[in-house]
Amino acid sequence: MALTACSGEDTKTTAGSTPSASTAPSSAAASASSAPSSTAAAGTTGGASDKKLCESAKKAGDDMKSQFVAAMQSGEPSPAVFKKILTDLDEKLTTLAATGSEGKVATALKQFGVEASKAAAAADPADAADNPAFEKAGADITAACKAAGVSVNF
Repeated sequence: MALTACSGEDTKTTAGSTPSASTAPSSAAASASSAPSSTAAAGTTGGASDKKLCESAKKAGDDMKSQFVAAMQSGEPSPAVFKKILTDLDEKLTTLAATGSEGKVATALKQFGVEASKAAAAADPADAADNPAFEKAGADITAACKAAGVSVNF
C-alpha cells in the first residue's frame, strides 16, 4: 500500500506494514485540461479563495509526504510517528479550511481533517488511515482543487 499526498507517487513498504492514508489514483492528480473560470478559482464568497486554499493544502500534503519519507528512511515507523504525521496534517488542513469560504474545497479539507484525526487517535494510526472514508475525503480534496485549477493528490 502507499501513503501519498500531493505528488501522485507511491512509496512502497514491506508487506502490510504501512497501509495508505490515501490510495487515490495518480491519474487523479492530472492537471485540468483547461483553466477554470476566475469565479471557480477564486471561490464565490468571503475568505481565502479556493485556489489559495488548494495551494496551501498542496504544501501541507507535501510536508506530510516529506515527514513520511523521512520516517520510512529511518526504519519502520512506530504508531506514534504516524500519529504525529496525521495529527500535524489534521491541524494544518483544519486551520486552513477555517480561512476559506464554505465551498467544496473548505468542506473537503474539513472532512479530511476529521478523518485524519480519527486515524491519529487509533491504536494503529497507519492501519486506521486505510479505510474508504479517508480515501473518499482525499479524493474529494483532489477533485475540488482540480476544479479550482490546482493539481493535488490526497
